[in-house]
Amino acid sequence: MDRKVYCGAMLLASIVSTGCAEQKKVEEKKPNIIYFLVDDMGMGDLSLTGQKKYETPNIDKLAADGMLFTNHYCGTTVSGPSRACLMTGKHTGHTSVRGNQPGPQLLGDNEATLASVLKGAGYKTAVIGKWGIGHPIPLDDPQRKGFDLSYGYLNMWHAHNCFPEFLYRNGVKEELTGNKLALAEDGTNPWADMPEGTGVARLDARKQYAPDLFEKEALKFISDNKENPFFIYYALNLPHANNEAAPNGCEVPSHNADIAAKDWPEVEKGFAQMMQIIDRQVGDLVAYLEKEGLADNTIIMFASDNGPHQEGGHKVDFFDSNGDLRGKKRDMWDGGIRTPFIVKWPGKVKAGSTSNHLSAFWDVLPTFCDIAKVEKPADIDGLSLLPTLVGDTAKQEKHKYLYFEFYEEGGKQAVVADNWKYIKLNVRQGKGAKPVETSLYRLTDDVSEQKDVKEEHPEMVEIMEGYIKEGHTPFSVVSLLQMDGKETDMSHD
Repeated sequence: MDRKVYCGAMLLASIVSTGCAEQKKVEEKKPNIIYFLVDDMGMGDLSLTGQKKYETPNIDKLAADGMLFTNHYCGTTVSGPSRACLMTGKHTGHTSVRGNQPGPQLLGDNEATLASVLKGAGYKTAVIGKWGIGHPIPLDDPQRKGFDLSYGYLNMWHAHNCFPEFLYRNGVKEELTGNKLALAEDGTNPWADMPEGTGVARLDARKQYAPDLFEKEALKFISDNKENPFFIYYALNLPHANNEAAPNGCEVPSHNADIAAKDWPEVEKGFAQMMQIIDRQVGDLVAYLEKEGLADNTIIMFASDNGPHQEGGHKVDFFDSNGDLRGKKRDMWDGGIRTPFIVKWPGKVKAGSTSNHLSAFWDVLPTFCDIAKVEKPADIDGLSLLPTLVGDTAKQEKHKYLYFEFYEEGGKQAVVADNWKYIKLNVRQGKGAKPVETSLYRLTDDVSEQKDVKEEHPEMVEIMEGYIKEGHTPFSVVSLLQMDGKETDMSHD
């Protein structure tokens, strides 16, 4: 071969090889992941799911650009154990945190979490906002669970206060100048016997709004880590109320003009403004990713930790926060445990798509494992949603059932299997206990769970009782099924 021809051929081969290698490198780059979790938002609190009194255009756009799951369940009906399900891929019959109280309840340092599996795959990891999983919480608990950065509240009671005196960064307290608790007339702290940080800020000492600080921290983390794959668990403490601030517990810096002009109770104006803040932050996050050139390789997920609250003076019915569903936070009806779930993943998830696949919080961890191409933990209850996300539904594994339990209010259990829903109330038995109550619903034609059909379908009741027996494992801290003297220690988040 002519030397010039040979050299030219070799140069061309080198260019092609280099180009292929670069292309392969781009294709193999792991996607960034942002899981945006809000606190106590109901199925009816978004305009895309039926809200009429205010709008959530940025969240609506997120769904329009991705997939809306219409049959997705959170971990359980209150915050701490629900987040434990999300973090570990286990349902509440198996988690090491099953309630907000009594203590001690904590995730095990050796348990796989969303953060630890992604960190093992080369991701930089951050939890920003509310941690609140277990009690009492060590100051470095998020770091023990795989997070490189933690910024915000550690215990859930502290997270009630949107104008706190301090937040924690990697276990180190950072004072927030200008924020001060409202003390009693004698100068004492009315909440001194509550977990650290609980309380209400003085009206004249509300200079720094924690949700604003969280957004700044998230954008900074993105900027600092844009050359590496990153995971942000963005756990905003809205629209949760400050329970200690009733009857006006929906704390915001101010109202926009539209909300200020409404003839609504002040607490409801606050709730609507909280939803507007959430929506604005979603829009800001998407815009920043676009500005940094990261939008096409970033997955954004959006969900709520449980159903709508009725705390701090807010009323669920004012905005019809549960939509067509029955119940609210602390209920086992779907209003307490079903949440909107949105996933945007450009180029992978079909824009404007919906899925009625039966899914739950414990499916998120195995989904992350598949996305990051790492091995799934063996002791989890979740099933990866990746096939559904990428449109390969024929390969999607399906749950035999979803199981839920709740240790407050006499003890509650629930099972969802296909289109059937079974609920047991007052399951904790002993002297003075109320009788056990059971109900069975066919969700296909009774989404509001109004017609109990257990008498017509005794065979389904038997199946569901089998699932309940299979799903529950005894918990060393407190019994779900028998009174043991610890029930009075249970407290609300």
